[in-house]
Amino acid sequence: MRCISLALPLLLQLGIAAATYTLNEVKSQISSYLDQNSIHGQRFGPLSGCQLACGFLDFTLPRHVSYPQSPVYEFEESRYWSQQQELTRPTCRFSPTSAEDVSLAVLTFRVIRCKFAVKSGGHAAFAGASNIDSGVTIDLIHLNHLALSEDKTQASIGAGNVWYDVYTYLQPENVTVIGGRVSAIGVGGLTLGGGMSFFSSQHGWACDNVNAYEIVLADGSIREVSYSSQYSDLYWALRGGGNNFGIVTRFELAAYPQGDLWAGSETFLYTNETAAAINSAFYYLGINAPSDPYAQVIIAYAYAQSQDVYIIASDLQYAKPIPNPHILQNFTSIAGAISSTLRIVDLANLTVEFNNTNPGGFRQTYWTFTVQNSACLMADLVAIYMEEVESVKDAVGIVPSIVFQLITTDMTQHFSRNGGNPLGLDGQGPLNLINIDISWSDAADDERVLAVAKNIVDRSTKTARTQGLDHPYLYQNYASYQQDVFAGYGKENLAKLRSISTKYDPQRVWQQLQPGYFKL
Repeated sequence: MRCISLALPLLLQLGIAAATYTLNEVKSQISSYLDQNSIHGQRFGPLSGCQLACGFLDFTLPRHVSYPQSPVYEFEESRYWSQQQELTRPTCRFSPTSAEDVSLAVLTFRVIRCKFAVKSGGHAAFAGASNIDSGVTIDLIHLNHLALSEDKTQASIGAGNVWYDVYTYLQPENVTVIGGRVSAIGVGGLTLGGGMSFFSSQHGWACDNVNAYEIVLADGSIREVSYSSQYSDLYWALRGGGNNFGIVTRFELAAYPQGDLWAGSETFLYTNETAAAINSAFYYLGINAPSDPYAQVIIAYAYAQSQDVYIIASDLQYAKPIPNPHILQNFTSIAGAISSTLRIVDLANLTVEFNNTNPGGFRQTYWTFTVQNSACLMADLVAIYMEEVESVKDAVGIVPSIVFQLITTDMTQHFSRNGGNPLGLDGQGPLNLINIDISWSDAADDERVLAVAKNIVDRSTKTARTQGLDHPYLYQNYASYQQDVFAGYGKENLAKLRSISTKYDPQRVWQQLQPGYFKL
């Protein structure tokens, strides 16, 4: 039920100001809200907690709440990458314009016991990650603040931005931040999950380059969290701890000089010879990466259903506008590419190219695992992937791929900066981070596609373990909801994360009322 909008009189009567709230204040406000609506003929019948939460927030903050079938609600629902998330239907969507709005929402959900989700970019592959059936979704779309410090060393980034907007804003200043490689990915999810970047060999991951977080805690307070603040333990936890500690509304990110890159993709038809050459080049880059930290690669093996062939995409990035740099010539010397987009390009347009190779609107699943650097093991994993894909090649619109990326020693040397992060990778490498990425069109194929993805992971990790080449780390941003991400951080780091969670959220708000994504 939507209520008559008497927000301004009610705000004046209740004395609500643009400041943080307390739980008792919000309890009183909700009680007064119910009384006001009873007086004005809007007496409540039996409503679900989330219906009441939506009504109260709509009454208190007009034009911040949208309901099913409204243009705003349907537009925001359409902005998810995976079909599973887009088809999830919350009772309402709440779009705050400030951290204070978020504070009020969190305390409202606590009082009413309404479950909620939080969306930054909405690029997760599974339902419930940043949308929620019959609860309330907080969409950070309007927290899109962007600013650069006068000395160009720090960028202030609202958590509702996507990386294309961040890079487009920073490019005229010839600086960048350490962020996502796909234009439509949100700032919040990527950064809180770790955040590999084109520039990670030079500067570490996104989480290693956050100078400060503005965060709304479970008690509704708004805090500025940094390494040098009284919340240094929370600062550590936020660098890979996901959504278990609060709602981050703004990131203060280290900024670095950066102009155009030399980057793009070479595509090959799969042959054993080409695969062997690419796997060997990948292995040697892992060994030699510290000699030139401007280079990174992403290798994807994919099945092209329309041609019934396997292809290999070799995505190369060099963080200077220098064509065919020496360190990448093991890749560029491989003959037989059927297409190439390698060129000098700006960062924003490069992220659009990456986005176009993995568009939204389809059923999606992501899985991940990590192994030691080995060309022979890569060949074994590709063989497992191809064997498993055979059983789902007929699924409507299927695009299954196995993707390889290096976690190099020059990346992980940055992980100890400012007290370190909880990922459990300090100083390790080179490692091979693997993403099983499958998209398809028909929900009727869900069960068998997910079974194949799990089989690939199970067989691959067993093979790596048999060869003594396995590794426990799971990259949160590529993980399936069926994977235990935080166990892969190591027992000591997991215990520390849980202790920090209990300290700042003794009522377990983020564990119980925000059930989506990866929980401690």
